[in-house]
Amino acid sequence: MENTVLVGIVTKDQGVEKSKDYLDELDFLTITAGGIVIKRFVQKMNMPNPKTFIGSGKISEIKDFIIDNNISTVIFDDELSPTQERNISKIFNCKVLDRTNLILDIFAQRATTSYAKTQVELAQCQYLLPRLKGMWTHLERQKGGIGMRGPGETEIETDRRIVRDKISLLKDKIRSIDKQMHVQRGNRGKLIRVAIVGYTNVGKSTIMNLLSKSKVFAEDKLFATLDTTVRKIVIRNLPFLLSDTVGFIRKLPTQLIESFKSTLDEVREADLLLHVVDISHTNFEEHISAVEKTLDEIKSLDKPSIMLFNKIDNYQPVDFDDDDLTVERTKKNFTIHEWEQTWMNKLGDKVKFISALNKTNIEQLKSCLYNEVRKIHVTRFPYNDFLYPEID
Repeated sequence: MENTVLVGIVTKDQGVEKSKDYLDELDFLTITAGGIVIKRFVQKMNMPNPKTFIGSGKISEIKDFIIDNNISTVIFDDELSPTQERNISKIFNCKVLDRTNLILDIFAQRATTSYAKTQVELAQCQYLLPRLKGMWTHLERQKGGIGMRGPGETEIETDRRIVRDKISLLKDKIRSIDKQMHVQRGNRGKLIRVAIVGYTNVGKSTIMNLLSKSKVFAEDKLFATLDTTVRKIVIRNLPFLLSDTVGFIRKLPTQLIESFKSTLDEVREADLLLHVVDISHTNFEEHISAVEKTLDEIKSLDKPSIMLFNKIDNYQPVDFDDDDLTVERTKKNFTIHEWEQTWMNKLGDKVKFISALNKTNIEQLKSCLYNEVRKIHVTRFPYNDFLYPEID
């Protein structure tokens, strides 16, 4: 276990509460990657410093803390530019990571299939390409002078060429696996496809296990699922396919979504989306918008969907004293029943409140899922009979 410190900033766009929430998430990511968070550092700034991301005073404070407490890794909450990363590494003289690098590291740990490993490797190479300078010296940098003149590559050019060649090789490999998977998806016959989507660690795999009675790996950690799992499910007289997908997360860089586009093909080709939300998380509304933003990027936002609020057993509203006139009642004080009367009410029957772990309201979910899948099934395959005629 590595000793780490986290560094975040508070700006006019990212307030104190938002910054704390992001750092909590980064803390969870660090634990998932196998680190121990010793301390957090936060600085208020109008905008990040282009050279060192944070101010010189905070840099010296963190440097002293690193020396005194034997810290091996410093993790920044935002993406660092190659220059910032190099400058900070020189000052701290230890490993410096940003949020993207940390997520990639977790992806590399979690990837089990050849396909997932190829995707992770491609994302890592694309992240590495602009950051090559000074990372290693397997060729001595060519110097001028007698016997050193003339054509030839410098070390950095060789490195870049190696990485670029590897990127094109990995892209070819992904293209061939994509073709194969497209054929696989085409062979699934006359079945409606339902995809479970949602933020990371909201309980997608647990719901998958509950509905399909299978044993998909589920754990209370971020990105427990990286590979898409597809299972055939039968509710009453209607068979359909359910796929469990990789979770989304805030501040996910575009090139990372690009690399995992093919994993999200399951979502793109689905007929119905099951959007799972962890209602016990204080910022679950922000999670919903992060998922919707990613769905919009892969042009899947307009698909029919069911909103599923999970972990109602963990939901605890903040106590509110009606007699206290100094404090205003906010969303944090809402009960589950009050939430049902908000914007969620507009979604009608397509909202369900469940607890996958305690199996609360699962029959309601199955009934809703059956009705929605049936609607699509009868329009898509009008002559395809059900398993048996339904008798009311």
